[in-house]
Parts: sequence; C-alpha cells; structure tokens
Amino acid sequence: MFKEFVYPLVQYFTPFNVFRYITFRAAYAAVTALLVCFVFGPSIIEMLRRKKMGEEIRGDGPETHLSKSGTPTMGGLMIILAITVSAVLWMNVRNLYAWVGLLTILAFGAIGFIDDMLKHRRRNSAGMRGRIKLFGQIGVSLAVALTLYHGGGAHTTLLYLPFLKQPVLDLSWLYIPFAVLLLVSTTNAVNLTDGLDGLAAGLVIMAGLTFTVLAYLTGRVDYAEYLQIPYLVGAGELAVLGLGVVGAAIGFLWYNAHPAEVMMGDTGSLALGGALGVMALMLKKEVLLIVIGGVFVIEVMSVIIQVVSYRRRGKRVFLMAPLHHHFELKGWHESKVVLRFWILGGLFAILSLSTLKLR
Repeated sequence: MFKEFVYPLVQYFTPFNVFRYITFRAAYAAVTALLVCFVFGPSIIEMLRRKKMGEEIRGDGPETHLSKSGTPTMGGLMIILAITVSAVLWMNVRNLYAWVGLLTILAFGAIGFIDDMLKHRRRNSAGMRGRIKLFGQIGVSLAVALTLYHGGGAHTTLLYLPFLKQPVLDLSWLYIPFAVLLLVSTTNAVNLTDGLDGLAAGLVIMAGLTFTVLAYLTGRVDYAEYLQIPYLVGAGELAVLGLGVVGAAIGFLWYNAHPAEVMMGDTGSLALGGALGVMALMLKKEVLLIVIGGVFVIEVMSVIIQVVSYRRRGKRVFLMAPLHHHFELKGWHESKVVLRFWILGGLFAILSLSTLKLR
C-alpha cells in the first residue's frame, strides 16, 4: 500500500524513492509485524485469558505438559494480525504472488481458528473432526492450486530439483493434485511440530528467512541468471511477505518462549504451514522444501514410522511421537529439545541455500 500511495510522491520528496526497493519494504514488513505483536500481543493474551481460551492438554502426553493446561491458546490470532498488517502496508498490492500468499495464510488460519474454537467449546483436545478438517485443507489447497495453474504462467507446472539447472518434468495438469498434497502436508507438518514452547515458531523463523532470500534472488533477473535458477517476474514481492512472517513469528516467540504465556494453537500452526507451503509452490522450490523444512519432515516421519510399526508389529519405535516427545520422555528438558531442534533447523536452512551454487 505504501508503494502504491507514497512512492508516486517521489517527485515532490526524493527520499520516497526508497519505497520502490523490495529490500527496504521487506525489512520494514518484519519491523511492522514485530511491533504489532509487541503492541497488541498483551491485549490479545488478556482477551484469551478472560474468555478462558485455555489449552486442552492430551491425557496421554508427557506428564510435564499437564501444568500447561489452561495456558491461553489461539495465539495464532496475533501472528495472523501481524502478517496481515505488515503485508498490506508494505507489499505491492498489484502483485499476484503477494495476494495469493496472504490469502492462503488467512484461509488456513481460518480452518485452525474453527478447530481451536471447537476444542474450547467441547473442553477437550479433539476439536474439528479429522475428516472435515482434512476436507477444509484440501479445499483451500485446491483453490490455491487452480489459481496458480491458471494465472501463474508457463513455469508454474515445471518441477525443479536441487542441484539441477533445468526442470526435470512438466507436471501439466498433475500439478494441481501435486500442489494440493504439498500444501496439506506442509500445514499438517507444522501443526504436528507445534508441541513444545517456541519449537514451531523458531523453526518457521529459519524457514521464513530462507524463503525470503530465495524470493529476492528469484525475482532478480541478474542474480537468477548468475545462479542459474528460474527467474520469476514479480516473485521478489514474496520477500516482503516472507519477512512479515518472520517478524510475526519472532514477535509471537517473545510470548511463547518457555514457559509460554500463550500457545499458537491450530490457528497459528496451520497459517504458518500454509505460508511455507505456498511460498515453496510460487518460488518453484517444492522439492527443496523437504530440506528447508527438514525438522518438520523428521517430525512427520516419526509419526508415520510409529503408526506403521505399531500396526504391523505391535511395537513402538519411539517412546512417543512426534519425535520431540520421544526426547522429552528420555529425560531431555523441554528447552534442550527446542534448542537442539532449532540448531537442526538452522543446519537445514544453510544446506538448502548451499544448493544455489551446487549446480
């Protein structure tokens, strides 16, 4: 919005020229999101506390988590507010990528909000019925996939692999179910990982920073040509959204650090998962997302392995799944688990960026 209304005034005040630069707007999108969390965070937490929107803790989880029962949840409202305000103020409102990204975040956040509200009303951790929740996620993902398929350009259906310069396959219409699967998987992966104070927020910060770098490089013809990655006109605007997500996650982490004052709930985890998934789709980094979100992938795989092993052999591989609970039950303090998973998240982020030169 600032670019639309302030930049034209550059003829009267030269310093307004800075609003044309993505780097300037992206940096201030992060600052804006952070300030929104700082200014409105306490009020949102207090509102959730007054309405008794407390977390319902699973009875079969680690005993150390029982003390968290009643901690305000739906803190994802803070995250969504911060992302929305920063994006609308600083992104180019004429850019398709920016709007698809923001609306995807809002749509998945809405599904999470309904789920959290049902948990509150029913006073248990069940929430929305699994099948209905999945259909909702598929519906949003299908809308995103169709929008990109019909409006994203010829490059949309091309599949790129890390380390290779050229696309390996044109998915054609198969891009639609592929995109749906990716979005649903990513949102659920972040949702599964959101089990410890600060864990999901910290990992999203690292993944968001990675996507911000990739968006900026992909949207610059000179850098894209030098690195031999696909150049996508307008994709640089995703750097604004990416740093908005990062700023919101950092602001939320201020209140979510152990011991958490508020939890993001499905409202936040599905919205953040949607942000990572849709950026991967629009930047043509669908396969690289496996590396960028390596910890999320590990968490999901631990659940799959646990379920398959128990059904086929009657034995569990881990003390509890997802994996972060396994290490808790082995005696690691919650903060140690979170910090070490953050370290792994940082490692995966570095590895993913290194693929830009290994081609």
